[in-house]
Amino acid sequence: MFGIVGICVLLAVLAFLVPRLSRHPERGTQRTLGVGSRAGGKAPGILGRILSKPFRSSSKAVGRSGSAGRRARGRMPC
Repeated sequence: MFGIVGICVLLAVLAFLVPRLSRHPERGTQRTLGVGSRAGGKAPGILGRILSKPFRSSSKAVGRSGSAGRRARGRMPC
């Protein structure tokens, strides 16, 4: 939990400071979380959905924080 929050904060700051260079770490993090989601999803039935959900929601959070940092950078007055 705290690891994902730290990664999101780091990606948001990185996206704000250097938007182009933030894409690669964001995609790498999402790829890693996708592997966990797919592995959890292989469990049968509802257990698979339960095990893969934290990875899916973390991947969404990583994407949102990166895009929020780039969007904030784009709204800067200079």
